[in-house]
Amino acid sequence: MSDSPKYKIAILGGTGKEGKGLAYRWALAGHDVTIGSRQLEKAQAAVEDVKMLLPHGVEIHAALNEIAAQSQEIIVLTVPYAVHQTMIEVIKPYTSGKIFIDVTVPLVPPKVTRVQIPAAGSAAMEAVTILGDTVRVASAFQNISYERLLNNQEIDCDVLVTGTDKETRDIVIGLVQDAGMKGWDAGPIENSIVAEGLTSILIHLNKKYGVEASGIRITGIPG
Repeated sequence: MSDSPKYKIAILGGTGKEGKGLAYRWALAGHDVTIGSRQLEKAQAAVEDVKMLLPHGVEIHAALNEIAAQSQEIIVLTVPYAVHQTMIEVIKPYTSGKIFIDVTVPLVPPKVTRVQIPAAGSAAMEAVTILGDTVRVASAFQNISYERLLNNQEIDCDVLVTGTDKETRDIVIGLVQDAGMKGWDAGPIENSIVAEGLTSILIHLNKKYGVEASGIRITGIPG
């Protein structure tokens, strides 16, 4: 367990593999984690899946999305892009003054290896447009495959973190570290278009070279 600050984190859409992977990593690091879903039964089932991986006594919680968003101080969205806007509008009343971490990638099946750019510029910029300036929005974790999260092995990938302000980026970089990875301050939220677009490239590389979890590394920076 790290010595970094501990937060109350809601992972909305956390019943998917990416959400469960982040829930596992953050619960292991000592954060108070709630998995949210539109159906409480699905959230409870996801919690049971994650608890099977956690040491005895490490707890995580289940709740409906709105309740999870209302009760926790950091909200993480891990949903398919098709429901991205709808989900943000549903939980918007519970977001003021909080940190909102958008993990969504604007993939458009079946052409998931082709970069798609939303009208707002990126999924994270779409979130900024909907939530307004009372919410601190960050974008991260788009380039990490769930296979790397759902175990206790070292992750040899980096995470690009963009956000609406430096303090928010610093907090999210700390959460990246708690999840077992190196986080980099990649600048303002407008730069999220790059990290989101890289996901389609990584999916292409996975298919091209017959692997499951290609990732990125930042090199050339001392320390």
